[in-house]
Amino acid sequence: MTDPLPPTHLPRLPLLPFMDPRMTRGPGVQPLDPADWLMRDATFAAQMAERDRLIAERPAEVMALLPGAEAAAAELVALLLDALAADPGYRIGPDRVTRPDGVTIPRGGDPLVVAGRLVQEDLLLLDRPEGLAEHRLAGGVLCFPARWTLAQKMDRGLLRIHRPVTFYAQALGARVQRLFDAIRPGRPLWRANWVIHNDPALFQPAREDDPGRRDVRAARLWLRVERQTLMRLPRSGAVVFGIRTLCAPLDGLTAAELDAMRAALEALPPEEYRLKGGDALRARLIAMAEDRAGFSPAPPPASPRTSS
Repeated sequence: MTDPLPPTHLPRLPLLPFMDPRMTRGPGVQPLDPADWLMRDATFAAQMAERDRLIAERPAEVMALLPGAEAAAAELVALLLDALAADPGYRIGPDRVTRPDGVTIPRGGDPLVVAGRLVQEDLLLLDRPEGLAEHRLAGGVLCFPARWTLAQKMDRGLLRIHRPVTFYAQALGARVQRLFDAIRPGRPLWRANWVIHNDPALFQPAREDDPGRRDVRAARLWLRVERQTLMRLPRSGAVVFGIRTLCAPLDGLTAAELDAMRAALEALPPEEYRLKGGDALRARLIAMAEDRAGFSPAPPPASPRTSS
């Protein structure tokens, strides 16, 4: 019998980067309508409850801010409140905000606590003080890390942040820095990536020297997708890097989607291919697609009609 789905997860994901040709070549960045910056779905209540718990019980692990970045953090909260004013699920008052799940958040206090408890996205602040050759991580709230930690990345530049990704410096480093320099206020960008985990937990911190690896031979695998957004704050000039984590069981994919994932995996450079799971994941995807061949999930039930 299959274990029940965690309430923080979806049975199927609305975003599959390997199905979109624009996303299959790094960095795969696309323009984003500012109205679509934030993403709220059926997992909202469960994910927000987990965020509330982590912020209350493990604040030093999930929040950090460098001296001098306080203005950017306050500006981030103001930007969030402006964006959420268009969402009818939120009630925004002068002193507090009531979320769609009924939880009320005071507007005063630590801006990272406010930001982290308002939306499902993790929100990181990257700035480029005068004299630095690249943007650095100046702070943020990170409740759902995919095997990394804020503590080990704080005050590091983009190249140092991505050191464990061995192909980053040569293949993407200069392009990503030019991209960060070119972002303009009011013109956000987005991209998405995917990874396979054998653990459904959303909070998965790990240090760079952690020898652990994802075991793609586990009985059940999980597809974890990050919808990543880039937004320039107009006053401070800092870049907000948003990470909206989506997770679903890999066995929820159709045979065609499993084949598309395998094709995207095979098209990766050797180092990235190994990082994603390599030959072991490729073999698993082939076997799963063969098992599912000829089977199509039933379409979701139609929404009931409302009488006028």
